[in-house]
Amino acid sequence: MLNSRITIRQRASGSDAAGQPVATMVDLVTVWAEIRHPSGLEVLRGDAPVSVVRASIRVRQRTDITAAMQAVHNGIIYDIKAILTDEIDRRFMFLVCEAAK
Repeated sequence: MLNSRITIRQRASGSDAAGQPVATMVDLVTVWAEIRHPSGLEVLRGDAPVSVVRASIRVRQRTDITAAMQAVHNGIIYDIKAILTDEIDRRFMFLVCEAAK
């Protein structure tokens, strides 16, 4: 059941006032999705504990989403790590994601 709205964001390059290159994220598309959180863990990053949430986000099959993008839902930013085809129903695909809090 696709019951959540997510926004897919992609990298866009630009430059700051000093002319230095800056990578920003811009909205690509908003789609319906089903979000599941199969696991979470706590890791150390920069000597500080960080909670890492793993998620599987099911969306309708698209060709314009890549593993270099992000999914945003309710202010949580998920980095897309991999894209898998739904082997049961090929009209859908899974976005394998992580979000750090």
